Amino acid sequence: MKIKVKKAAEQNEQVVINTDFIRLDSLLKFKGIALTGGEAKQFILDGIVKVNGEVCTARGKKIRSGDTVRIFSTNYNIVSENEN
Repeated sequence: MKIKVKKAAEQNEQVVINTDFIRLDSLLKFKGIALTGGEAKQFILDGIVKVNGEVCTARGKKIRSGDTVRIFSTNYNIVSENEN
């Protein structure tokens, strides 16, 4: 039996923050990727979140302007509102 898998189209999205940083778990909740903190924690611990191309399992990781977070075929490019 053959299984066909379609790769989701890669998307890029800009996320504007008005602070120096945002915690990784808070970013997932802010963007609506995770509905709760527990769900965000599980996504991170499962290793499906990448920060700047590397798997990140630290939910308190500080995400700053210039960082890229990837989850579910979407790249979230973080920028400061001052740079926008």
